[in-house]
Amino acid sequence: MRVLMVSDVYFPRVNGVSTSIETFRQALAAEGVEVRLVAPRYADEPEVEGVVRVPGRAVPRDPEDRLVSWTALRDAVRREALDCDIIHIHTPFLAHYAGLSAARHLGKPVIATYHTLFEEYLHHYAPFLPAGWLRGLARRLSRSQCNALDAVVVPSMAMRERLEQYGVSVPMNVLPTGIPMGRFSGGDGLRFRERHGLSAEQPCVLFVGRVAFEKNIDFLIESLSLARREVPNLILLITGEGPAKRALHRQAEALGLSEAVRFIGYLDRRHELPDCYAAADGFVFASRTETQGLVLLEAMAMGLPVVALAAMGTCDILSPGRGCLTPEDDVAAFAAAMVRLLCDPALRSRLSQEARDYAREWADDRLAAKLAECYRRILETADRPNPGACPASSCR
Repeated sequence: MRVLMVSDVYFPRVNGVSTSIETFRQALAAEGVEVRLVAPRYADEPEVEGVVRVPGRAVPRDPEDRLVSWTALRDAVRREALDCDIIHIHTPFLAHYAGLSAARHLGKPVIATYHTLFEEYLHHYAPFLPAGWLRGLARRLSRSQCNALDAVVVPSMAMRERLEQYGVSVPMNVLPTGIPMGRFSGGDGLRFRERHGLSAEQPCVLFVGRVAFEKNIDFLIESLSLARREVPNLILLITGEGPAKRALHRQAEALGLSEAVRFIGYLDRRHELPDCYAAADGFVFASRTETQGLVLLEAMAMGLPVVALAAMGTCDILSPGRGCLTPEDDVAAFAAAMVRLLCDPALRSRLSQEARDYAREWADDRLAAKLAECYRRILETADRPNPGACPASSCR
């Protein structure tokens, strides 16, 4: 089986969509699925087998992303789709319309993964427009785009329920992204601490992700301020880059936390990131709009106990309560949970082992097998009135 994936983002642009694409791209090979990908070129990335780059230019006010020529993208997708069996779209911008155009032109089945809950964060980037109007626009666009497909893949039950509320009527398959366990099984925490001037005894919690407003990192900084009353030398490490970084720097300074909040920037996923996970005593996460929360599973695979808000897509991961503490959505409650974790070695040890065991249930090979089965079902029913049906039980 040949699948063409299409996306407006991909590595070296670091985010959950890029990670999901690459994880499935690698793991699907064992299922007899050959994946080709059309994605933007950012600079002078090396040629990679199966990846077709379309030149792009920096997006105004967002230099991390690229805007490609519509004609070049459309032509590349149509060319690469000629000998594929199914088209799989990963982003709702130009890639969506290029994938849909190719599918209609060539008579191919087309699906998309709905990775991002746009209605929850558009107001951060267009504050001059009414938030209610932006939410309505996001819902209408999502409904229109999804209903033009043969099926939709969603990473969590919460996302499926939200799209049903929008009026999405095509079959929806709940299928989260898995974790490449081999990549998150080592890491040299002492090496990372030495490199960043942290002693072996320094208590440290970690956030990994895009430094964006919707990630609710300001909540973590407020919680840190309270937690340091009990753990005075506690450090918060923030990895990644993004548009909220300057505002978060100002917040840390205003709270007298300039030395306690360390902005690490992007880390190499194969070496530096596992070292960073291994260096921390706990992983903290407060996003209320996450569609899955892959970093939670990465942290758990490394045996790192998690303190996180259980909201939206993270509920699928956190609800069993394994390897994690899930305080109420309250700064004081979150701070208390951090203090409890850091001050109770026995609890930390138990949660660490639970986290490792639990993460194995989300391994990439298991979930890639389920995506391959969804592809097969879509192809089998492509000529029927409701193609793409894949029962909810096919999710993890």
